[in-house]
Amino acid sequence: MSTPPSSSAKDAQRALGARLREIRKDAGLSGRALAAATGQHFTRVSKIEHGTQPPTDEDIRAWCRACGADELVPDLIATSRAVESAYLEFRRQGRAGMKRVVGAHTLPLYERTTRFRIYEHNVIPGLFQTPAYCAAMLSFWIGFLETPQDMDAAVASRMERQKVIFDAGKRFTVVLEEQALRTWFGTAEVQAGQLGRLLEMMSVPTVSLGIIPLMRERTAVASAGFWIFDDSLAALETPTASIEVTRPQEVELYARMFEHLRGAAAFGAAARALIIGALSELS
Repeated sequence: MSTPPSSSAKDAQRALGARLREIRKDAGLSGRALAAATGQHFTRVSKIEHGTQPPTDEDIRAWCRACGADELVPDLIATSRAVESAYLEFRRQGRAGMKRVVGAHTLPLYERTTRFRIYEHNVIPGLFQTPAYCAAMLSFWIGFLETPQDMDAAVASRMERQKVIFDAGKRFTVVLEEQALRTWFGTAEVQAGQLGRLLEMMSVPTVSLGIIPLMRERTAVASAGFWIFDDSLAALETPTASIEVTRPQEVELYARMFEHLRGAAAFGAAARALIIGALSELS
């Protein structure tokens, strides 16, 4: 069971407050001294440090200015904004239908991103899904999340987004666990069509597709699938929420994890052989 979004947001706000307290103490300032330097009441400083009140962007700038830590402002502001918007609850989005949940609103993000790094452990990424595979997968989520029945619109939205794959100015590095080839959505025919689609994607110039074989020695195991958009955003999904990470230091950690996973993957002919092997088992 994933952590409830509201609880995780509170934990993140408390962590931000603790970080600001460390910065104040490292500067040798008391809470009252910082309050005087930033023109606010000392009780507000205490509330921010204990995570009971969120700081504004200007609070963070003034705080760091008073502590001689201006270089920390961008990272702290990104963290603060992530606390507010990291969790986009699927059920809330789902009131507008599954089309909203699958990310019709994210098309501008896909259009402006030039470098995609994608890791999935048990599902084929949406950018590579066939309509039949997509519909089979979404049929469960429509029932589970109790969203309006808008399957056709949701599938069409996902197919529309796939056009970015053929943009010559973009690069897609994709790493899948072999398990993703063997997790079925729909019938054997649907799965066969999806694996065939993967083989086709391997010949697209913008795509580099790797597969981590089962039973391979490796340096890292990721706990969830995740996507990295350029160096500005890492996104992942739980059963109840979409998590967006914008804090630069955290995005870098996802990038480091991705490199570990990529190092364990087979590419080229070896990856193609794994897909063909999974296809042959379907028959």
